[in-house]
Amino acid sequence: MKLIVVRSYEEMSMKAAEVIANQMKEKEDSVLGLATGSTPEGMYAELVKMYENKEIDFSKITTFNLDEYYGLDPQNDQSYNYFMNKHLLGKVNVNKDKTNIPAGITEDVETTARDYDKKIADHGGIDIQVLGIGVNGHIGFNEPGPYFVGQTHKVDLSEETIEANSRFFENAEEVPKQAITMGMMSILQAKKILLLANGQGKADAIYNSLQGPITPQVPASILQLHKDLVVIVDEDAASKLKR
Repeated sequence: MKLIVVRSYEEMSMKAAEVIANQMKEKEDSVLGLATGSTPEGMYAELVKMYENKEIDFSKITTFNLDEYYGLDPQNDQSYNYFMNKHLLGKVNVNKDKTNIPAGITEDVETTARDYDKKIADHGGIDIQVLGIGVNGHIGFNEPGPYFVGQTHKVDLSEETIEANSRFFENAEEVPKQAITMGMMSILQAKKILLLANGQGKADAIYNSLQGPITPQVPASILQLHKDLVVIVDEDAASKLKR
């Protein structure tokens, strides 16, 4: 594991964008695993700047997103499809046929999930997977539970996650109660993982995930087993780590 502790959200975003840009420069047809939420927004803004400055090219890039709310239409302004187009995919020269986000509306969740994992495998796997982390240690929408779920699947969101995400909605009642998410095996099979966190509110999750026992009660703790994990956190998020 490579741990990078920075002083601010802006510095975290810039360093994270550099990691992604370096991957794209090394392999022009890289497969990027992308995440949503407030944590990677700054990184996406930096990548858009790099693209506009002609430092990076998305034309041969393929993307796979971690998750999507179950039951939300892609055009819904709270869907992760909408989020990705707003913050990155709609602002760079990526081929929209090469962008992939789990279907939030599907009549056959199991087939949809299985096909998503197969498509990732057919592309040779994910070269670098971006992850944020929930206050309860969830990654993607893999919530704490009795065991790790391996493949892409539908999940019931915890009350903690619903409450945390309610800031994006009019009220907590509007937050979807389920999601489609890559599973832990889908995530761990990425060749490189980039975990981002900022703020004091993530300090316990970062400590438990990186220096606590590996347990499905802290889903991100399984990242300790990955061979190429890069963690970029600010001082607040790193405040409980033993360094």
